[in-house]
Amino acid sequence: MSRAPLLVAVGRIKPGPEADLFAQHNARLRPPLGVREIAEGRGSPAEVRRREGEALLAALPAGALVVAMDLGGHMPDSEGLAALLTRWEESGKTLAFVIGGAEGLDPLVQARADQRLSLGPMTWPHFLVRGMLAEQLYRAQAIRANHPYHRGWRP
Repeated sequence: MSRAPLLVAVGRIKPGPEADLFAQHNARLRPPLGVREIAEGRGSPAEVRRREGEALLAALPAGALVVAMDLGGHMPDSEGLAALLTRWEESGKTLAFVIGGAEGLDPLVQARADQRLSLGPMTWPHFLVRGMLAEQLYRAQAIRANHPYHRGWRP
């Protein structure tokens, strides 16, 4: 990735396996993801989504190309994600990935997103999504560089 991409996420990750997984793969990225963490909201589910949504939107850089991590989003394979990253980087905009909290993303965040991306049809804990996303971004970099990390011949 040419410009430093950004991860804007709900929740402050604590030391543990999820943080370790993210750190391991983020350290391999060139450049690594910058991280902006948003405090978890309080109140009813709708109020939590609204508050977190406002904070997520406020944390995005102006003019960013926003990719919302969303269960209902596009599910490319790893080669497809590598191609998408190439296209997104060619836009010249700062790439910003957004991960919501336990209540999901507010509709205003989804509407602001240029792309909605899913890691599959199963629901994943939002702290685990950070590590899974970082691994897939690293895998996409490996694919684009013809590095043997990704073994495309394997199902």
